[in-house]
Amino acid sequence: MASFNFCRNCNNLLYPEEDTVARKLFYGCRNCPYRETAASPCVYKHEVKQTPNEETMTVVDLSSDPTLPRTTTACPKCGGSEAVYFQSRSRRADTQMTLYYVCARPGCSWRWTS
Repeated sequence: MASFNFCRNCNNLLYPEEDTVARKLFYGCRNCPYRETAASPCVYKHEVKQTPNEETMTVVDLSSDPTLPRTTTACPKCGGSEAVYFQSRSRRADTQMTLYYVCARPGCSWRWTS
């Protein structure tokens, strides 16, 4: 959750500033000389949480990727006889690798796991 710091002198918003020599983070006012040391060196933290299914959705057509291996596995949706496959696991360390298939028939691109 974001928190905002305000100047004790003029009540304006404090902005992050870096002291490159001392390698410290400060919050400083842009309207007066007030500065305070930051409690943490982290200004913003962004965590990306994606499951492997979301990763495959970002690529428009995995079946045309020449770097992915191919197999003769029937598609459960259209009955196509060829699929590309890859292994992935979720971000949790305690999960095993999962084999993901994508139908290679043009227009289908159905995704399933083994």
